[in-house]
Amino acid sequence: MSSTQTPGQGKGRINSTLRRFLDNEASGGILLMAVAALAIITANSPFAEAYFSALHAYVGPLSLHHWINDALMAVFFLLVGLEIKREMLDGQLSSWTRRLLPGAAAAGGMAIPALIYVAFNYDNPGTLHGWAIPAATDIAFALGVLSLLGPRVPASLKVFLAALAIIDDLGAVVVIAVFYTSDLNFLMLGGAAATIAALVALNKSGVKSLLPYIACGLVLWVFVLLSGVHATLAGVILALTIPITLTPGAPEASQDVSPLHKLEHALHIPVAFIIIPIFGFANAGISFAGLTGEAFVAPVTMGVAMGLLIGKVIGVFGAVLLMVKTGFTDLPAGASWTQVLGVSLLCGIGFTMSLFISLLAFNDALLQDEAKLGILMGSFVAGILGYVVLRIAKREAPRPVSA
Repeated sequence: MSSTQTPGQGKGRINSTLRRFLDNEASGGILLMAVAALAIITANSPFAEAYFSALHAYVGPLSLHHWINDALMAVFFLLVGLEIKREMLDGQLSSWTRRLLPGAAAAGGMAIPALIYVAFNYDNPGTLHGWAIPAATDIAFALGVLSLLGPRVPASLKVFLAALAIIDDLGAVVVIAVFYTSDLNFLMLGGAAATIAALVALNKSGVKSLLPYIACGLVLWVFVLLSGVHATLAGVILALTIPITLTPGAPEASQDVSPLHKLEHALHIPVAFIIIPIFGFANAGISFAGLTGEAFVAPVTMGVAMGLLIGKVIGVFGAVLLMVKTGFTDLPAGASWTQVLGVSLLCGIGFTMSLFISLLAFNDALLQDEAKLGILMGSFVAGILGYVVLRIAKREAPRPVSA
């Protein structure tokens, strides 16, 4: 997805893929804003009881809420895994020089918010478990805000934000796997390992049909669900075994022969416009009826809100400043420092992944509500400030992109 591709290296294909990706994510982000608002309104309306009752109603072995968070979100994580693999092999993150700036920004944008959360909750082991909640960036929301600004924001900054968010997603996947895993069932883990081996064998054997991968993926999801590891990680594991075919200089149509490209393109629209909105509607609903004024200043609420609002700016902007001033890399082409500040603020929008981690971090309903409140407060203010800063920022004169 790099703008530095030379003719004959598939530049048209990569730019076209990037355009579709950004368009889908931006539109999905705008829809997600509306869905989140609708969820909050519903949770505080006469329909609140029906809303919460429906989420806890069982459909087969799982509640509707669990089907959404464990099954539908596995498809979301499948798409995340496909994007990570493609970007690492065939896109904006395909070389260390391209990974350097967004990678440093993502690392700073995860570490500083987590430290700020810890500062608010260091003396309470029960709430300290939510340290990763403000570490995530919601690319759909952030790109949705960027889309409202049109050509005021250079394309290089949109690419930077997309790359940062993909690395951020990779970090979140690792955090979930390492820190938010419950008691393990080693028999089910053995079944998962055998299924992964079958997936790898399919890949090594040159199988291009997606059907056997999807079939094994469903089996893998069941094993992971029963193993104690969060079921959504099955989506990421499946993604990493899907074959990708790289043919330098080939036209876009021929690249679509790649199973990974096919599946990624097929999933973008349903994930952006169906799965994520359903997740947002099911999880953003917070009832203010049972909350006191103390909930708005509780350590969890403040840790999450300040982590997103302040921690992301310090972490992302600080990392970019350090990398540029020390000469390791340049600013994204055509971007000013004010615009980088605005994008750093937008990284404080942590809706989808932050909500997801909050559900893993806390079993207590009050703590979950406090975390949701912090996510909504921090994300809303960060989004507004980021929009205002980018709205008034002046664009720099174009300059060459460093190799």
